Amino acid sequence: MLKGAEVQIVQGFKPDFDSFAKEGYDTRIAPEGQFDLVLVAVPRAKAEARALIADAVRRGERVIVDGQKTDGIDSLLKDIRKRVPVEQVVSKAHGKAFAFCGGDFSDWADPGPLHLVDGFVTRFGVFSADRIDKASEALVAALPERLPPTVADLGAGWGYLSRHILAHDGVEVLHVVEAEAAALACARENIGDPRAVFHWEDATRFTPPRPLDAVVMNPPFHSSRAADPALGQAFIAAAATMLAPNGMLWMVANRHLPYEATLATHFGTVAEIGGTSGFKVLHATKPLRRTATGA
Repeated sequence: MLKGAEVQIVQGFKPDFDSFAKEGYDTRIAPEGQFDLVLVAVPRAKAEARALIADAVRRGERVIVDGQKTDGIDSLLKDIRKRVPVEQVVSKAHGKAFAFCGGDFSDWADPGPLHLVDGFVTRFGVFSADRIDKASEALVAALPERLPPTVADLGAGWGYLSRHILAHDGVEVLHVVEAEAAALACARENIGDPRAVFHWEDATRFTPPRPLDAVVMNPPFHSSRAADPALGQAFIAAAATMLAPNGMLWMVANRHLPYEATLATHFGTVAEIGGTSGFKVLHATKPLRRTATGA
């Protein structure tokens, strides 16, 4: 289908970015230029999907929108039909794709940074873009007043946890690790502290320059709409490999997620130290010398 075409792939998620780039595609965080055709893969967030479509219309002569019913593709099709003629609607299984040309979608455009409570900046499409995440609040409340010198925030998002970590005594360096480029860009705006070092990386593959004294994290647990404990388990395994022999882990998780067994595999001691009715805060010490895959 793409043979002979000049293709630009826009992808902000680091693992996918790396995969496309490895295959030799012109892969970028943000699009550049004008195009004969723009394909939009619909994300879950409606506002983000609309912003992507608005940008596609601005850049492309023809736009194809592709997505799942569970991600709101039917609603988008209905809204677009109110503005322009839609052609070639194709439905298969739980997905749908359609094409159109032109139209005025300027009111759908990305407004840029959004300002939240406490002066934090977020953007369309980042996790918890319109509120402080309750799990991260629970983790912040359970942290000790003093933290070790070298810390990493794995899966840092737009920087809520990182800013609070830096407010604790003892921290000399904080590695802010986030795979979503848009979220990391927000974190850079939200954390004006020279002790913060920013990394656009998959947290499960991140290698710090030297072993860490501590890891603090609120790992993701969704790769689709269904909960996927394997994501948090991979974060736990990776954290253990990053820590010095006396290193410590603080993490938060939904109470129904079975992380204790994984923690016991990778750490000598594990304890629940706080939380709420919906979330548990876990503290682990004495990392065991295993690989990130548990070998």
